[in-house]
Amino acid sequence: MEWSDDAIVLSSRVHGESGAILELLTREHGRHAGLVRGGASRRIKPSLQPGNGVHVQWRARLEEHLGSFTCELSRARAGEMMDSRDALAGLNAFTAVISAAMPEREAHAQVFTVGVILLDAMMADDAAHWLPLYVRWEAGLLEALGFGLDLSVCAATGAKDDLTYVSPRTGRAVSRDAAGIYANRLFRLPGFLLGNDSDEPHPGEVAAGLALTGHFLLERVLRPHGKEMPPARLRLDAIVLRESE
Repeated sequence: MEWSDDAIVLSSRVHGESGAILELLTREHGRHAGLVRGGASRRIKPSLQPGNGVHVQWRARLEEHLGSFTCELSRARAGEMMDSRDALAGLNAFTAVISAAMPEREAHAQVFTVGVILLDAMMADDAAHWLPLYVRWEAGLLEALGFGLDLSVCAATGAKDDLTYVSPRTGRAVSRDAAGIYANRLFRLPGFLLGNDSDEPHPGEVAAGLALTGHFLLERVLRPHGKEMPPARLRLDAIVLRESE
């Protein structure tokens, strides 16, 4: 068995004396692990840092085997992102959510494509720009996994205007009038998730977006498999909440 693909490094851990087990998000083969011989060496290790883009070739005798990777660095991001607290928090949340939520070897090319755009945006060190994109990326991940939010019309009335809330039970939008006295039981729907982003979203809207996508990731994707929200994702929440106060 053999294939080649573009990938984002999610994690790398030492294996044996000089090898490394590499976990990647690939374009065509999903979340995939493999052995990199010599991956712990000074020459190769810097290329295998989380967030870096690599072009990989995977080989194994049988498809179900771990197999081995040979990697060529295509986009170095890790060094720049480690110099920024916000970018590093975003990178850690991104890699942790993928590792926890995405099934192994299940291809979702759009999740990869938007992930590349998101990581490149993080390198600009402008959190106000990339944080809304991060929320959109999580919403896209939910959709790719079969748990997409329905934000097209009000679940109660069918109206398309003034959609301001989301039901925590159904993931469907609710208009301001339909919410009524139950508004405090619903999630806020930030306008940028509806494409109403002519102005840069303020931190309160981003915090609302993270709360929304985080709820459905936890309840529909993670907890059914006995998992909790990764600590790295919770740290990103905490940073955004502090900035929104």
